[in-house]
Amino acid sequence: MMTFLNTRLPILLLLTSLTTATASAQTLTQPLGGSPQPFGQTPPSVPSLSQTPPPSLPLKQVSVSASAVFSESNEPIRSGLIWRVFEDRGDTSHPNIVARSGSPTPSFTLAPGNYIVHVTYGFASASKRISVQSGNLNERLVVSAGALKLRGAVGETPIPANRMSFSIYVPEAQNSEGKLVIANAKQNEMIRLPEGTYHVVSTYGDANAIMRSDLKVEAGKVTEATLNHRAATMTLKLVASEGGEAFAGTAFSVLTPGGDVIREAIGAFPSVTLAEGEYVLIARHEGKVYTKDFKVESGLDRDVEVLVTDNP
Repeated sequence: MMTFLNTRLPILLLLTSLTTATASAQTLTQPLGGSPQPFGQTPPSVPSLSQTPPPSLPLKQVSVSASAVFSESNEPIRSGLIWRVFEDRGDTSHPNIVARSGSPTPSFTLAPGNYIVHVTYGFASASKRISVQSGNLNERLVVSAGALKLRGAVGETPIPANRMSFSIYVPEAQNSEGKLVIANAKQNEMIRLPEGTYHVVSTYGDANAIMRSDLKVEAGKVTEATLNHRAATMTLKLVASEGGEAFAGTAFSVLTPGGDVIREAIGAFPSVTLAEGEYVLIARHEGKVYTKDFKVESGLDRDVEVLVTDNP
């Protein structure tokens, strides 16, 4: 019996030694601080936090060159242009402006997509839808427009610019002043308009010295016109004698012979520009009323004196 036990002991010791060696080998292959991995497998590598991710590729930009020409002559428009580029969303929402320029021949750098190119020339405009994909594009817009340049005169004498204004209308049906395009335009101003016929109202001063004219605007041309007024400027005075000193604080009313009020003013000697014709002047001072009939002749500026002695 003792001989049998001594024979099995070396075998048990050998198995125990192999088991311990295997466990020791497994322990040496585990990553430090990581969860246990099956023996014989390589753990996945962990990317370094200091590595920079590869850059994303930008969308290729496209250069769009634009220009505008007049419809009749195809002559290039070299000034007065305002350009805008909108996103074309294909719906009814208000499009976003992505670029703008005041150059006659701008160049826009755009990402691929659909756009609306819009140009204004004063009150005229044109637009075009474009699709930007690749390469360089050249777009030409046709504008049906011309311009007006207006002046005023009395006979051969030019009217000072600060005393003139113009209103421009588009006639509609039987109404010559159907639609107001611009009010208070000034002399010699370049007024850019779509080609067509316009009704121009010229006002000299701030009373009834008004002239009207129908003018045609042609594409690519400047229509220059001088509107001739038949009017004069009157200086109103209430005096004790001819050529005497004017009474301060006098209230004046200028009426037509039919009694329509044309102009009212207060002062010692206010001025009023009136169309030629006959008028009635009423002066009020310190509770008393004085009147005088007078006549306006075109181009003859003068004083209109109301004499206190002529009014009982």
